[in-house]
Amino acid sequence: MIPRPTHLAQLAHELVNFPVVAMLGPRQVGKTTLARQLATQWDGPVRHFDLEDPDDQARLADPAFVLRPLIGLVVLDEIQTRPDLFPLLRVLADRPDTPARFLILGSAAPELLRHTAQTLAGRVAFHELDGLALDEIASVETGKDWLDTRWLRGGFPRALLAADQAGSREWSGAFIRTYLERDLPQLGINLPAITLRRFWTMLAHYHGQTWNGSELGRALGVSDKTVSRYLDILEGTFMAFRLPPWHTNLGKREVKSPKVYVADTGILHRLLNIGGLDDLLAHPKCGASWEGFMVHEIIRRTGAQRGEVFFWSVHTGAELDLLIHRNGQRLGFEIKLTRSPKITPSMRSSREVLKLDHMYVVCHGEGDPWPLAEGITAVPAGCFASLQWQPI
Repeated sequence: MIPRPTHLAQLAHELVNFPVVAMLGPRQVGKTTLARQLATQWDGPVRHFDLEDPDDQARLADPAFVLRPLIGLVVLDEIQTRPDLFPLLRVLADRPDTPARFLILGSAAPELLRHTAQTLAGRVAFHELDGLALDEIASVETGKDWLDTRWLRGGFPRALLAADQAGSREWSGAFIRTYLERDLPQLGINLPAITLRRFWTMLAHYHGQTWNGSELGRALGVSDKTVSRYLDILEGTFMAFRLPPWHTNLGKREVKSPKVYVADTGILHRLLNIGGLDDLLAHPKCGASWEGFMVHEIIRRTGAQRGEVFFWSVHTGAELDLLIHRNGQRLGFEIKLTRSPKITPSMRSSREVLKLDHMYVVCHGEGDPWPLAEGITAVPAGCFASLQWQPI
């Protein structure tokens, strides 16, 4: 088991300040494990309910009778299966002296858990748990090529820590089937599994490109509104994410559509039928896969939030893979699948046009960062675990 102390500390802090904390993330990412670790550190009684367990379902047949007298920490796992609990949680959260704190675990974003946003507004803190990050696995013995292993297999613990690559691919394939055939119907999303599988596979081939709903719709024989709904579903269940464009208002012909990514590289590579690292390095989507991997890692390491991360591109060719605009500062990130990055005209152009405070060129390999030019630093991905980004 890989420890995740940063998440544990954040959850403990949020539970002090909010009566309800929602830990959200895809299935099998480690939410239940993290909740059990938190329970061992909790000073007081702890009660855990798995809402998919028939015994716990029976215990909560009358939820008010069971939950009202509880004190300490109450964990409700897979909350999306019981939306009827949200009004009760609002009542329990508003009690004087808050005798109980509620940690609810869910596999869908707040946009899909509408009852959470509407019923618990002002009472709930959202904590997103993603796959294992580079800094979390750096101190664990996962092999000499742990950086490439994490890139190839993705961040789901069972895929990453499988005995071999064949076992990792087998787990990813089973995860995809379960997600399509069981998880989505439990959320009330009734779409043919084969249809969404086709869209997901097509999205994998568009990974790292700007969104073109009309083109995808024509390929699937549906409207652009329908494919946008499919993308909303994947994003709302943490299987995809969109990176919005940044606009400078300088009159340039800027790209105005978001970039789309499959959220986990292991799932991406399974959808693309990539077998091993050699297959990945020879695949046309290799560079885009590395870009998505690094974009995710940078966002996590810097602590940037939604509304603070963008990409920038103009139709004449200049572009920036990631822009973080936070606390009045602008940091740019260019991502290259190379061990020896070079300064390009596009980098100089984006630094000048966007008025960046600093630019980082994230590359493959290990070692210490080194300067490429004034205001531009090369950063090997292997040093992410110990790197202190410029404060933002």
